[in-house]
Amino acid sequence: MDVVKLVKDKRFINMALILLFTSMALNFPFPHEYPYGETVATALHIPVQTEGIKYVGIAIILFLFAGLYFLVKSLNKYHGRFVLIAIILAFSIPHVAASAFQKTLAKGIYAISYESESSSCSFEMTDETTLYGICELLFENYSNHEAQFTFDFYEKEDDLSMLSLMNNHVPYEVKVKGNERERVKIEKKIDISHMKNFVGEGESAFMNIIIMSGEKSRRL
Repeated sequence: MDVVKLVKDKRFINMALILLFTSMALNFPFPHEYPYGETVATALHIPVQTEGIKYVGIAIILFLFAGLYFLVKSLNKYHGRFVLIAIILAFSIPHVAASAFQKTLAKGIYAISYESESSSCSFEMTDETTLYGICELLFENYSNHEAQFTFDFYEKEDDLSMLSLMNNHVPYEVKVKGNERERVKIEKKIDISHMKNFVGEGESAFMNIIIMSGEKSRRL
């Protein structure tokens, strides 16, 4: 394939690469569970969501479409196959790059992976005034050194109210040895005698948490 004959306009292809890279950078899923674009927007005090509309997600799509437009304008042929390749790379590279960084270069809490799909909490009443909660959370440390951190539950609007009760007397302390997985079990007896409305029993999964070490924190 003759690259010189393939490229029609170098300015357009340069613009396409810049826009596609910006889209991927905003969609980089690290150090938090949400895209890096939201981290930047929050730091700049820019709203990231209003009435269910996620502005960062819209920006990612707009940059992607703009990049694809300039990519097509820059080429003489093979437009369809290059657009398909660009879309696949735009959505896969951020996740692959984040995983590669965490497994090779990251240290401390940045090397910690929280497996929410393998974690859960359950609740039941032990008597008329006591709710017993037990949670098991699975962590993996990709670095060679022990990681020590604390965590508490990251409450969202749709979280169960009884899960928020586990945040009494937090944070919880955790140590995970280098290159090991650790299943952390926490148990709590919660006095609900002062509560009028509560759920007596149930289960929670895919819980969101905040892990912290010094001034560093990650929302997972």
